[in-house]
Amino acid sequence: MLIFLPDISRTCIVKKQGLVIVYTGKGKGKTTAALGMALRAIGYDHKVCMIQFIKGSWHYGEMTSSKKLEPEFELTAVGKGFVGIMDDKSSIEEHRKIANEALHIAQKKINSKKYNLVILDEINYAVNLGLINLDDVLDLIMKKPKDLNLVLTGNYARNEIIDLADLVTEMKEIKHPFKSGIRAREGIDF
Repeated sequence: MLIFLPDISRTCIVKKQGLVIVYTGKGKGKTTAALGMALRAIGYDHKVCMIQFIKGSWHYGEMTSSKKLEPEFELTAVGKGFVGIMDDKSSIEEHRKIANEALHIAQKKINSKKYNLVILDEINYAVNLGLINLDDVLDLIMKKPKDLNLVLTGNYARNEIIDLADLVTEMKEIKHPFKSGIRAREGIDF
C-alpha cells in the first residue's frame, strides 16, 4: 500500500514574523551592528531604511558608502548632530523639533510597507535626552507591520523598549582608545 503525502513545501505558506532588535550599551558598535545587519539583508535583495535621530549635521562614512548600496538601502539623516557636546550650537528645543520630525519620518517609512528592515539609529539616545516621548516610540514598535524587522540603536534603552524587543544586545566597553588620548578615526569611528 502506497501513501502519498502532500508536498508541504509548496502548500504551506509561512508568514514571516518581523523582529524587534535593540543594540544598546556604553560600548562602541551599536550603529555598526545595525549596518552589518543591513548589509546582510541587502544580500537577499531586502529593502532597508535607516533613519538617524542624532547624527544629522556631521559628515561620516555611512553618508557616502550608503549611496553605493542604493536603491536597496536608504539613509535618512535627520538630527542636528550630537546634543550638548563639542560644537553643538543648537538649542534643546531645536533638537526636540528635529527628533520629532525624525519620528514622524520613521512612522511614515514603517507604515509604507516598502521596507523589510527599518533601523532607528540613536533613537534610544533621543528618548533618554527627552527629545522624543517614550510612549510614541513604544506605540511605533507595537503598531509596526508584523513582517517588518525593526532595529533600535543607542545607549540607555528603556526597560519598556527592552521588554517589547525580541533580541537585545548590550555593547560593553572594555577599553577605548579615546581614554588613551587617541582621537576618533575616519573610517573607524565616523
